[in-house]
Amino acid sequence: MPQQVINTLSEILKKVTESRLQLFFDKEHKALLKYPAIKLSKKDKSALNTFIIEHRLNNEELIILLLALMPHVQPNFLDSIIQQYLPNGGEFPEIGGVKGSNHRGTIPTGETALFILAGNDINKRIKASAYFSPDHFFAKENILSLEDVKDGEPHMSGKIIFQQEYVDLFTTGIISKPVFGAAFPAKLVTTKMEWGDLVLNPKTALAINDIKIWLEHNSRLINDWKMDKRIKPGYRALFYGPPGTGKTLTATLLGKQFNKDVYRIDLSQVVSKYIGETEKNLEKIFIKAEHKDWILFFDEADALFGKRSNVQNAHDKYANQEVSYLLQRVEDFSGLIILASNYKSNIDQAFIRRFNTIIQFPMPDAEERYKIWKSGLPQNTVLSQDANLENIAAKYELSGSSIVNVIHYVCLKAMANENNIISKTNLLEGIKREYDKEDRVFKS
Repeated sequence: MPQQVINTLSEILKKVTESRLQLFFDKEHKALLKYPAIKLSKKDKSALNTFIIEHRLNNEELIILLLALMPHVQPNFLDSIIQQYLPNGGEFPEIGGVKGSNHRGTIPTGETALFILAGNDINKRIKASAYFSPDHFFAKENILSLEDVKDGEPHMSGKIIFQQEYVDLFTTGIISKPVFGAAFPAKLVTTKMEWGDLVLNPKTALAINDIKIWLEHNSRLINDWKMDKRIKPGYRALFYGPPGTGKTLTATLLGKQFNKDVYRIDLSQVVSKYIGETEKNLEKIFIKAEHKDWILFFDEADALFGKRSNVQNAHDKYANQEVSYLLQRVEDFSGLIILASNYKSNIDQAFIRRFNTIIQFPMPDAEERYKIWKSGLPQNTVLSQDANLENIAAKYELSGSSIVNVIHYVCLKAMANENNIISKTNLLEGIKREYDKEDRVFKS
């Protein structure tokens, strides 16, 4: 159980913290800091226990991890220990710590960790600070970090930020899905459909298979064949074609088949007219997505990945800097990134060169449209004698999503008429409605 492991380890952290305070306040006491014996059972399958064993945490790493976790499970952890040594209160800058706007207990900072690990020994403090460096796996895997501080203030005075998904994992055993909002401008997309429900051009389907092969075998290619030094991480795909041709559904089905969450980036929440804000909004997504095995889907990607303009003013200069930032971020991402656009020509050539695959989603031809019509109509419906799906499919050029809209319309009409008959009149009316949306001329 997670609670048992947390209780056991919190006692260890308490003893280590008390030992450091005894050394600090008892000036004549010269003993070294003692770490209690830590015995973890491999039979314990709790997330925290498994994490510690798999990452082979040393004593110092374990102390930092527990310090980051404590405010989330024992709000008064540090305060209750410090009060034993300062019963009348008073300043204690050596141990660091800050108060939050809502949290009333002391939140540990980098200085808190350095004090517990190294006391006032400068050499040991410098050595211990390496656990908060960008090269440590705490930062690389986005587990914990130090909050940025104002210019001129010590970096280690930033509070230790423990990523919420690890708090959830270690306390409940389940990682909660990120909530869509300003802090995470992307939405989880799912589908109840299967590959058999998606009708694709044969050439498109063949190209999609290349992505499936990457998703299935990339881990072995990197690890077993030792190709990590020769190829860039991740996979970058461009889907282009008219709206409604299956680009979003394809991305969602890839996630469903390989058990990966697919997040569609909401560009209305990302793109900002203010200099530097677009990059900040995107960085929130990329940081959150690292090491999560997610698929990132940028719909209508032209707004972000469009062609760079000639530099005529300061705004053009910063807009081009955004593209440069995106180039680097897209190349560094270790998972699958899919960009969707209506036109391939809208995407900056700098991105085009970096795609592993570029896949066209054309409008379905007459045969493909007939398959969509036939598979889309419910089995308990009956076509009127004058309604010929093959003729309708041949005559009216519609995208897959438009056909589904028409099917939705005629089924509701049939239910409203309290029968299951799909009439030609309603089919044509539904098609006309789709044509009107696109300002196209409809001929019955």
